[in-house]
Amino acid sequence: MKYVSIFFLLFCLSSCEYFDKKKISTEEILQEDLKTFNWNEVDEYPSFNNCSSSATKALRKQCFESTLSNHIVAFLVDKRIIVTQNVNDTIRIKFNVSEKGELAVQDIESGDVLKTQIPDLNKFLIESLDNLPEISPAIKRGQQVKTQFTLPVIIKAAN
Repeated sequence: MKYVSIFFLLFCLSSCEYFDKKKISTEEILQEDLKTFNWNEVDEYPSFNNCSSSATKALRKQCFESTLSNHIVAFLVDKRIIVTQNVNDTIRIKFNVSEKGELAVQDIESGDVLKTQIPDLNKFLIESLDNLPEISPAIKRGQQVKTQFTLPVIIKAAN
């Protein structure tokens, strides 16, 4: 009987751990999910209507960037900008596309030659974005999200 009592006592002490269940809070689950989340990639890039028929994600992104770049260049060509020396430079336009598909310029990086030859360039670039076609926002995990892009635009002008 003595051995049975010792066995029963040991069994009771060790079995208590089997009944403990580790509770995982929703916050812990969220934190684990966020660690695996790639914040730099979206499932679908922002898009214009003419780009939605492209087959792959990379082609839709390329279509969006080329449509935007062509729109800016066409606007600048219509302005008939006059320069005193040849200009061949690349500007970088940083912009955001909101969750609602609204485009906003954050920064424009250009060289000194462009700034002196075309002092109104930043104003022209912002004006060129005013009459863009409707933009569909980027999508991440089924939600519309804000994205940021840097678009290089090559400016060539001869005197």
